[in-house]
Amino acid sequence: MTKEKQSEELLLEEEVIKQNEIVLFNDDVNTFDHVIDTLIYACDHVPEQAEQCAIIVHYKGKCTVKTGSYDDLKPRCSKLLQAGLSAEIV
Repeated sequence: MTKEKQSEELLLEEEVIKQNEIVLFNDDVNTFDHVIDTLIYACDHVPEQAEQCAIIVHYKGKCTVKTGSYDDLKPRCSKLLQAGLSAEIV
């Protein structure tokens, strides 16, 4: 198989795999530390990544915090919601 054909097939496979996202929304209730700790716990973020997401959410109002299959994201989003954060899968 040629390299071009392999690349073309890989691109087609990527398009078929539906990637969902967890979007975290800003609120006036939760502290930065709580958001950061919850992102580390629920989304397997490293501390720096969680802090960056918390800052983006604060200033932009929302941020995609995790992408993947719906089956992977559903329990993660549930953990965020149980911790009092506002999030949804899109």
